[in-house]
Amino acid sequence: MMSLLRHHPPLAATFQILLVSFKSKLPNQNKTIRFAHSLTHFAEFDLREREMNGNKDGASLDSLMSSFNARITQLQELVIARNMYPASSIADLSAVDAAVSAMELQVKAIKDRLREETQAIPKTKKLIDASLRQQKKLQNMSLHVPYQMADRVTVSNLETSRCLFPEFSGQDSGSFEALKLDEEPAAVPKEKKGRGSPPTWYVTGSELDSLSSYMRGRLTLEKVNAAINDMVSYAEANSQLIVAPKKKLAESLWEKALEIRDIATMEGIKGKHFFLEADIKGPSLKLDNTGKAILTVLRHLGRINETRIGHNRVIILQKPH
Repeated sequence: MMSLLRHHPPLAATFQILLVSFKSKLPNQNKTIRFAHSLTHFAEFDLREREMNGNKDGASLDSLMSSFNARITQLQELVIARNMYPASSIADLSAVDAAVSAMELQVKAIKDRLREETQAIPKTKKLIDASLRQQKKLQNMSLHVPYQMADRVTVSNLETSRCLFPEFSGQDSGSFEALKLDEEPAAVPKEKKGRGSPPTWYVTGSELDSLSSYMRGRLTLEKVNAAINDMVSYAEANSQLIVAPKKKLAESLWEKALEIRDIATMEGIKGKHFFLEADIKGPSLKLDNTGKAILTVLRHLGRINETRIGHNRVIILQKPH
């Protein structure tokens, strides 16, 4: 108690004043002593509370000072960084920002396109599967279709596809139209009474290589295709004889024109391009051993078909199977 009063003079003076006052008013010494003890406990409690509050205030002050110091350090670093780069670098930074923004737009466009393509994959797979099934059906049908109906089947392929697969006709009509445009030029031109230019179906290297060596002999692809050009020219000449009026024909050709017209009306030849064996006069195709070998090869590959009408041997140009 005495040490407490020695360290706190104001508290000691207050305690003395209160003690004298209570002694004058309270003659009972025991009560005075009990009051003094109570006052002493109160003073000690108040002192401890003040010390605790002082520690808290000190800790708060230290934290505040540390925060100020950290902020000052950051400001110093920012000032140093600002002085390191000249003002001209702002244009470079603006250019970099514009380039980055453009790249972000490109990446976004690529992501959108990739998402669209990913969403279209299932539809594309269904379309491919349907096309493959339709192709197999058409191939099976083409094996049993007569030659005269080949043109009609080729043109109506896409219409049949729409009937068999209606689920694709609405969603992918553009795809079917594109396929139709691709297929139409490949269709065999309709041949009526020798009119129009005869088609030219050349032999490919793989077709020639597929033949046996004894049938191919010393024939080359150039010789075979040159012979096809000759046959087309023969058929073209006969087509002109069929449609040419009498007044435009020489008297020496009129008899042959009548003969060609009669042959053109025969069953199996009507509407097709043809020429006679007597028309074979070169320059590439001749009635020698090489020419006969070429005719055999073309007959085997399905480029020509032969028939006999009267005393004439008729060679018909036909589409390969």
